[in-house]
Amino acid sequence: MPSIFDKKSILITGGTGTFGFNFTKYLLENHKCKRIVIFSRDEVKQLNMREEFKNNKNLRYFIGDVRDLERLNQATNSIDILIHAAAMKQVPAAEYNPTECIKTNILGAQNVITSCVQNRVKKVIALSTDKAVNPVNLYGATKLASDKLFVAANNIVGNHPTLFSVVRYGNVIGSRGSVYPYFMKVNKKKLGYFPITDIRMTRFWYKLEDAIKFVVQSLDLMRGGEIFVPKIPSIKIIDLAKSINPKFKIKIVGIRPGEKIHEIMCPKDESQKVIEFKNYFVIQPSTEFGKIKKINFLISKKKEKGKKVKQFFEYDSGSNNHFLGITELKKMNKLY
Repeated sequence: MPSIFDKKSILITGGTGTFGFNFTKYLLENHKCKRIVIFSRDEVKQLNMREEFKNNKNLRYFIGDVRDLERLNQATNSIDILIHAAAMKQVPAAEYNPTECIKTNILGAQNVITSCVQNRVKKVIALSTDKAVNPVNLYGATKLASDKLFVAANNIVGNHPTLFSVVRYGNVIGSRGSVYPYFMKVNKKKLGYFPITDIRMTRFWYKLEDAIKFVVQSLDLMRGGEIFVPKIPSIKIIDLAKSINPKFKIKIVGIRPGEKIHEIMCPKDESQKVIEFKNYFVIQPSTEFGKIKKINFLISKKKEKGKKVKQFFEYDSGSNNHFLGITELKKMNKLY
């Protein structure tokens, strides 16, 4: 069966990151792309990717930064599909270097939009985060601004064919900077305890392969302006610690600046725009004119009928109806 990637040129910003690397691997193993362009500023990671995929002739590597519009214009030339995964993600680093975070996550997002419109890229998916909802740190605030930019971009494309949508999901297991590899390091040090910020803390918990599949699904379903949110399980951080080493004690160290007890992916303040489907939610754009005004988001591109959620509905990791227990987490830990 033909796919949306067959004979297409794909560009991944932040292509050497955890998602970009594994998304590239997925494309190479499952689709017949014309060309895959890795766009990132890390030459060492690009070298590692070259070694990993050295037998593939369809890969191209661009050293560049999303802050550089001219370089993005060169990279997006003749691209059909772009996945925007580049971002400054580390919360403490963003708080200490706020202007750098803004340049990458907001101005970089605008540069991606501008270059995609100019080069008539057909589909653009921007990766977002649960931290963009009711943000309490700069990283989340910049990703919220980025989300708004990509959604609104559909209203300025004019007669260009470019469509922009957003995929928002929670913590990816094993990704750089996530709590799981940190706990594994703590376990190896044999300190005898796990530092937990708050015993009540929960997080959405997503397998990387599922995140990749959801991005692929969203690219197939997108019509422009949607924020796609998958239905995924939650975990209690204390259960994650116990699943790694039940003999370790728990040491409560207090919530760090910029942290939440629970993460949110669909806020109650936007419940009037949220549509529920079997395996995901769609948040409709708040500005609807031009192409977007004609779209009936209640019926998906695959003709699945959705339903509007109740007023003040909120999809958050604390009240989620699907939690992974310690036994399930132990099984999952073995995969990473």
